[in-house]
Parts: sequence; structure tokens; C-alpha cells
Amino acid sequence: MNPLNVRKAFVYDKIINWFPGHMAKGLRLITEKLNSVQVVIEFEPIAQKKDRLIVYNKTDLAHPDTEAAITKAFREFKGQDVVFTNADQDVNVKGIIKYLAKKAKVSGTASEKELTTMVMVVGMPNVGKSSLINSLRRIGVKKGKAAPTGAIPGITRTVAGTIKVLDSPKVYLIDTPGVMIPHIADPISAIKVALTGAISDHLSDEEVIADYLLFQLNQAQDYGYLKLYNIKEPTDDIKVFLPQVAKYIGALKKGGEYNLPAAAQFLIKQYRLGKLGRFTLDDIQPESLEEFLTKETEDSVSRRQQKKADKIEERKIKRQIQQQKWEEREQAKL
Repeated sequence: MNPLNVRKAFVYDKIINWFPGHMAKGLRLITEKLNSVQVVIEFEPIAQKKDRLIVYNKTDLAHPDTEAAITKAFREFKGQDVVFTNADQDVNVKGIIKYLAKKAKVSGTASEKELTTMVMVVGMPNVGKSSLINSLRRIGVKKGKAAPTGAIPGITRTVAGTIKVLDSPKVYLIDTPGVMIPHIADPISAIKVALTGAISDHLSDEEVIADYLLFQLNQAQDYGYLKLYNIKEPTDDIKVFLPQVAKYIGALKKGGEYNLPAAAQFLIKQYRLGKLGRFTLDDIQPESLEEFLTKETEDSVSRRQQKKADKIEERKIKRQIQQQKWEEREQAKL
């Protein structure tokens, strides 16, 4: 069934950036703390020289093919294992604990030596870092919630102290604030990030995000929204779609006008709760994943090479300045 002549591409050119002060401070503290940890649990790449465990949380919301495709691509192009979890249901959490326990090293004074793993948890806002910590603690030491959680991005706003999640060997976690990259150059990538809830909703146009969601649903030829919201036929026009959603939920302004912002907010929340089905917004075809992962490696190497070149140039300039000052002093003696 494909009754629609859907849009071939979603046209959007606005840049959405969100990098408030607590993120800048958090990123600085993360960098300072990295030397004290052995393992970094990443929801996004940040630590190149540490043991890394990449976690994809909320796997119950992703397309069922996502785990196999991404796991295969990371092993093939990165030699890196990844773990898919649903921290709210403790899915695959025992495997993470076993991995962290294997990384334990001897620490402490000569009289108090013990095996310990120090772990930092990093990633974007609202990906479930604190939920994973609470799940690890619940499974590992049979204790309750230690990190605050919530659907609003930015609940954790500073680097926290250590949280024990295993007694033998001792495993401690450090929770960190969700940190965005300061600039998302691609507007469509920004829309995807906003739709998943990593950017505060008030910073983006919720009706545009709802329109992108409608675009994605129609691209996938998934018209389940018809039954969900009692709509007669599919549409690719957000100006037609949102009033019908508003009618279904009874979102009306004074005078009986449909409250379209409220309808957009409802629709976005439904997506985040998985009510519209399991979707992965990025392309997970093998060739796309290969391109992304190999380009990421090339970019990382290029950045390191550029950083090294900058340091060499900086030292060269310093030597030239020192030589010039020495020559000036010698000239003054004459």
C-alpha cells in the first residue's frame, strides 16, 4: 500500500544549536576526570585513548534490524563491541557489569590493595545515562536509585561523585551531564536530535519536528497513525495532519480553533514513548554505515594530525620569538 506521492526529501535549512553554560562546564570537568578512569561508557564517541564500551540505550524504540546492522558494522570497521540496552527493563545490563568487572585493576595503598574499576558515563542529553547507572546499581549491588532521571534533557547538570555498582571487584561509576557538540552543521541531523528529545523542545519549532516525523512515517509506508488518531486517509501535509490530531485529542483554543502546537507536542511525545512503532531515523544500510564509520575514523586522524601540526608551528613561533629577543639583547650590548 502506497497511496501517497510522498516527498522525496525533507527540506529544512535552520541550524539548531544548544550548548548552555552547564554543558561547557561539564565538558571541561569530563576532560579533567578522564585520567582517573579506566573505562568510558559512551552513548557517543568522546574518549579515544580509554577502554570504550559504546552503549545504545532505549533499544525497544529502535527498528528491530538496528542492533544486528550496527553491531556488525562496528566490529568490521572499528573492531569495537557495542551493547544495546533498555535500562528501564535491565536488558543486557548483566553483560555490561561483567565487562566492567574484567577491567578491574589493583588500586589503593600497600596494605589496602583491591581490584577496582573506575568508569565514566558520557553522552548526549536524554539518552538514558542516569537510567543505565540506576540499572547497573540495581543489578550489581541490589540498591535503589542513585542518579536523577527524567524525560527533560539536562536533568544531570554537573559531574557527580562516584556511585558503586559492584562490590567484588569494586566498580564505581561517575555520572556526567549530557553534552552536545557545540555546533550541528547539518539541519536534518539537528531535526533528528530534536525529535529524539536531546534538545529542549522550546528551542526548536515543534510543528516542524512533527512534520519531519510525518515525513519519516510516510517514507516507511507506516500508516498506523490512521487507526491511532481516527484519521480516514494518509496525508503528507502537516497542515492537514495536525488539525486531525488536535481534533482526536480535543486540543482546542478559545473559540474552537485547533491548538496545533499542542497537537505537535502530543505527537512528538507519542513517538518518544514508542506509541507510533519502532523507528531508527538514520540510514542503517551496510554501505551507509561503512561510509559513516570510515569517515569518522578519517576525520579523527585528520584532527589529530592537524593538532600535531599546530603544536609544531606553535613551538616554531616560540623559538623565533626567543631568538629575536636574544638578538635584541645582544644588539643592545653593542
